[in-house]
Amino acid sequence: MELVTRIVIIGGGPGGYEAALVAAQLGAEVTVVDCDGLGGASVLTDCVPSKTLIATAEVMTSFDSSHEELGIIVADDTPPLERSARIVGVDLGKVNRRVKRLALAQSHDITASVTRAGGRVMRGRGRLVPAQAPDGSRKVVVRAVDGSEETLTADAVLIATGAHPREIPDAQPDGERILNWTQVYDLDELPQELIVVGSGVTGAEFAGAYQALGSKVTLVSSRDRVLPGEDPDAAAVLEDVFRRRGMNVMARSRAMAVKRVPGPASAQGPASAQGPASPEAGEAGAEGEGEAGDRVEVTLADGRVITGTHCLMAVGSIPNTADMGLEEAGVRLKESGHIWTDRVSRTSAPGVYAAGDCTGILALASVAAMQGRIAMYHFLGSAVAPLDLKTVSANVFTDPEIATVGYSQADLDNGLIDARVVKLPLLRNPRAKMQGIRDGFVKIFCRPGTGIVVGGVVVSPRASELIHPISIAVDNNLTVEQIANTFTVYPSLSGSIAETARQLHARKTQREA
Repeated sequence: MELVTRIVIIGGGPGGYEAALVAAQLGAEVTVVDCDGLGGASVLTDCVPSKTLIATAEVMTSFDSSHEELGIIVADDTPPLERSARIVGVDLGKVNRRVKRLALAQSHDITASVTRAGGRVMRGRGRLVPAQAPDGSRKVVVRAVDGSEETLTADAVLIATGAHPREIPDAQPDGERILNWTQVYDLDELPQELIVVGSGVTGAEFAGAYQALGSKVTLVSSRDRVLPGEDPDAAAVLEDVFRRRGMNVMARSRAMAVKRVPGPASAQGPASAQGPASPEAGEAGAEGEGEAGDRVEVTLADGRVITGTHCLMAVGSIPNTADMGLEEAGVRLKESGHIWTDRVSRTSAPGVYAAGDCTGILALASVAAMQGRIAMYHFLGSAVAPLDLKTVSANVFTDPEIATVGYSQADLDNGLIDARVVKLPLLRNPRAKMQGIRDGFVKIFCRPGTGIVVGGVVVSPRASELIHPISIAVDNNLTVEQIANTFTVYPSLSGSIAETARQLHARKTQREA
């Protein structure tokens, strides 16, 4: 009888379901244990929902910022020039219902893909049994949603349990006025005055989105600038855009506590500053008398207090690694609770792999998926290349978007690599002029001798699409000369990538002369 390799995957996010598909295709017997639904937080409460919300915000921003320049006339109910009301509004309840509907549909599609490939999906929570059998196999105890337990035997186990929002002791989310990023999709009405605590990727994305939808937004950052982990030139562009659009960005301001307080829904809301988000919202704001807990107070470390109608906490995440028997089974955890892994996703315990946010490598769905695939290829004996983070492309879904790949400006500044850099503003691009795009740039890094592209930054609408040619160049060691000599469509935003490469190549040639 032919022996079949048994794989148990705990967690159904991108790291888990991508690993399941690979393992099934390679002939393994696969069981995925998940408590919420395949796709995990990425599909159900994080990446897919937030980007769906942002899609609506993008339409609002594009219209608001460019309709006059592009000659678009709104004939009905256009506000008078002396009143700075918005021409269009948003039904947040309808937006959020669409968000949830698309997330569930994506989760169902993923489940169908795994089952079609031959995998088994179990609803429940998995826990590793400490002892490893003499034949190297391991056991996983699954506690189902009905309380029953089943023990699975596995030749290899992949931990892909993700992470959950970090909470501040004195700022506990209640799902109504004080929210984490998994709870915002339950709102039926647009927050009039939203305070976003945290200026990392999640905080910046939500702050920009809700401002575009019509909320009056205050962004509280404990650091010197928005997006402290991103390219400084890109972060400066985004912060300038935020401020120009009316956002209150509070730098070097650490939030210590958030609480609900009595008061009217809005003392000086966007109805007078930006106009109501919708006619219904304007009428509700005029008639509401306010009830206990209708507002929130955020207390900062220096004693200042800021108020709003809602507060969104975006202060990082905690890995889902507790109460799984990991350390008892020999899996080494970092002080943060993340699982230690090597570049082929192995943990310190034989036969146990890990992928995704629970490893703390890089909190991206694409990286989680690659970690999961690498783990299965490695265990099942297929050729595999170790994870190389310098080929990972990432994107911040603000407006404009910020996309990056390879070595960064910080790497250059800290002497980690010797490289030449050219930054070309999008203002010079003819397509950008046609579309009314004023903010953004393309930046490319290359090695001084060979001209090999080692990194890049794009700040632009749809930067997540424009970064791809630079990613190909980084992954395949292409030179700026090769990019410069490649045809681009005229006019196109991608033309700025070729032009930046031409300038880099010209400077390299001049130095060699």
